[in-house]
Amino acid sequence: MKRRTAQWAEAEGREDGGGSADGPAPSVPGARDDPAPYWERRLRHKDVSAVAEVRAALRRLLRQWGAPGRAETAELLASELVTNALVHTDGGAVVTARLDGGPGASVKGRLRVEVRDFLSRHPVLRPAAVCAWGEPEGAEGAATSGRGLLLVHSLADAWGVTSHGVGKAVWFELDAQEP
Repeated sequence: MKRRTAQWAEAEGREDGGGSADGPAPSVPGARDDPAPYWERRLRHKDVSAVAEVRAALRRLLRQWGAPGRAETAELLASELVTNALVHTDGGAVVTARLDGGPGASVKGRLRVEVRDFLSRHPVLRPAAVCAWGEPEGAEGAATSGRGLLLVHSLADAWGVTSHGVGKAVWFELDAQEP
């Protein structure tokens, strides 16, 4: 049985049957032959407009998935990882999303989103500096960036970083229902 893949060509209104602007999504090495909903997109370096496209595609994939708010949480977390990869690395990225859980995966499965980039340096989780009344303290608190991994750490059911031959993959997982 072949893997079901959301076609980016449909999302972009293309009629050529291709995938993203970089061409059709390649098959995933080691992919299992199961019916799990899956999509993949290659992103160009510094193309932050792709963040909105990833959110929209994830929204379509998760249309009937999960408890109220879970799909929105997935969109937020995916946005953070994609933005980090595009802004803080020297190359593009590859983002994948997969729902596992058998035939009912599209409604109740576990979501895994992975953003692979081509920089081996791992991201650093920075704790939020908060004063007694809940406002950020000092220059770190006034920063306009640096909280993405803190969101992922706080909201994901699981997350991590995996090294690969030419970089790393930062991933998160969410169950359809809150734990």
